[in-house]
Amino acid sequence: MGWRVAGRRITRTRTTHLSVWTGACTLFLALLALVALDAGRASAEPQHGIAMHGAPALPADFSYLPYVNPDAPKGGRIVLGQHGSFDNLTPFIVRGVAAAGLRDYVYESLLGRSLDEPFSLYGLIAKSIETNRDRSYIVFNIDPRARFSDGQPVTPEDVLFSWEQLKDKGLPFMRAHYRTVSKATIQPGNAVRFDFEGHGNREAPLLLGLMPILPKHRFDAETFEQTSLEVPIGSGPYIVGSVEAGRSITYRRNPDWWGRDLPINRGRFNFDEVRFDYYRDATALFEAFKSGQISLRPEEDPARWAEGRALLAVAEGRMKIAEFDVGVPAGMAAFAFNTRRWPFNDARVRQALIQMFDFEWINSNLYHGGFTRTQSYFERSALASTGRPADARERALLAPFAGLIKPDVLEGTWRLPVSDGSGHNRENLSRGIALLKEAGFSLQKGRMQAADGRPLNFEILAATRAQERLMLSFTNTLKRIGIDVRVRQVDSSQYQERLRTFDFDMIQAQWSASLSPGNEQVNRWGSAAADIERSLNYPGVKNPAVDAMIEALLKAEEREDFEAAVRALDRALISGDYVIPLFHARRQWVGYWAYIEPAPRPTLFGFNVDTWWHKPQ
Repeated sequence: MGWRVAGRRITRTRTTHLSVWTGACTLFLALLALVALDAGRASAEPQHGIAMHGAPALPADFSYLPYVNPDAPKGGRIVLGQHGSFDNLTPFIVRGVAAAGLRDYVYESLLGRSLDEPFSLYGLIAKSIETNRDRSYIVFNIDPRARFSDGQPVTPEDVLFSWEQLKDKGLPFMRAHYRTVSKATIQPGNAVRFDFEGHGNREAPLLLGLMPILPKHRFDAETFEQTSLEVPIGSGPYIVGSVEAGRSITYRRNPDWWGRDLPINRGRFNFDEVRFDYYRDATALFEAFKSGQISLRPEEDPARWAEGRALLAVAEGRMKIAEFDVGVPAGMAAFAFNTRRWPFNDARVRQALIQMFDFEWINSNLYHGGFTRTQSYFERSALASTGRPADARERALLAPFAGLIKPDVLEGTWRLPVSDGSGHNRENLSRGIALLKEAGFSLQKGRMQAADGRPLNFEILAATRAQERLMLSFTNTLKRIGIDVRVRQVDSSQYQERLRTFDFDMIQAQWSASLSPGNEQVNRWGSAAADIERSLNYPGVKNPAVDAMIEALLKAEEREDFEAAVRALDRALISGDYVIPLFHARRQWVGYWAYIEPAPRPTLFGFNVDTWWHKPQ
């Protein structure tokens, strides 16, 4: 059966051949349309930047970032402190511990980030980009001026080499991010195009824009995964001046840096020399700062902050102390359960220990009352789910997983346990013991043990003395009810190795957060990451609700849908009881010696050393 047009009247006919011919024409025209659409995509107008949601805040002709001093003087030296050690100058591989600063000072990415926006990128190695609305591809137009520190030009071949190596041999989060690319091709006009698998991951082009670009002529693909102390070559503002393996690394400004006049770089990287010195623990690092061996120190311990404020150098004006507002979420600092292991594979055990953590006493007696309890994985932002009922968008996302979301978490009434601060915490202990009984544990001869006689005991792995002090305060509470907990502090290399292989019962972990959480959530909470060494999924989260919420936030085009997906993810993580949330400071605490000068104002992320400068002599 077919159709025949007679004047303005359409009548049905049985012309089978005509129908076939018409169908063939329709198909041909459709194919032409697809070709034309693809051509249109390929010829998209170049853009000076890209934002995760909406448009970048800065115009195409911006001169410098709004939080820098564009006329900041160049010169001088800054010394920063690091805890632990290092044995590697290749910061992109799984093996070894890389020296601090390599990614920021030696290597550059295709695009640079503005720290005044949730997630916006502007031209760096790539002078412009081209993409379409659904971001199924992105083209990076390489700046012909871009050079490595050895004078060699940055080419599209370097970009492809970097992508190939990092997607196959890089750190786990790099492999996850860069494997979303289905095809990579060099384009006319010194450009590289990346096409992505499927549609809907709006963050994928931005993450590719942040990919560090490596010089193909300096790397051997066969030995890429091996640790090395060979001085690296990059296109960034600094070159490696000197290295004392495990002890210090010094960066010296490259006088021939190709990118010094770019708008994204103006007013940044002002020190002639940046040095990182390593110390065995936080106490030694603090003492080095007090004695002037370290120029600047962010502080997280209220006790040391109080001590720093009282130093003679502060009174004399030789040292400055400052508190900076922060516009991004506080993130999650927590005791993380390894749910891969007994007894933490039982949610009731985890819930019991959450009840027994006495934040009020710890905050008062260990930290001078300087901290606030962290309730959400996105605390201090509109992305936090706590204190508000789920809206219609969140409920629709979570509906298929109703059994995995606690009712009080969904309604916004859930809060962490609160004690009277006396140190006895009897009411919370009682609730914890009741949960343990539900899980089959009972107190026998002063020991909490399972029905099969196994004692309830575990080890908390510590990296620093400060962590050890907090952990011991917690374990003292647990010992009252017959739970035997060992706190074990190990050196930095052993600690990193055990984290890499998830060889622990419990650790103190910290996950930072931004106003634009994205693909990094896969590496932190995705089910697949639970079994990938060196992922940040320390608790071993395997939860379909969590996976679905991560997928939803990655696909969201509008800010409202995105925020709803993040809050729904927050509710799913809270409901899983994967961690004992700890605490955070309301503001950033920073001490620095008066010969360096801070930028005019902090960014959304707080202070940024790369915008500071050394006062002229």
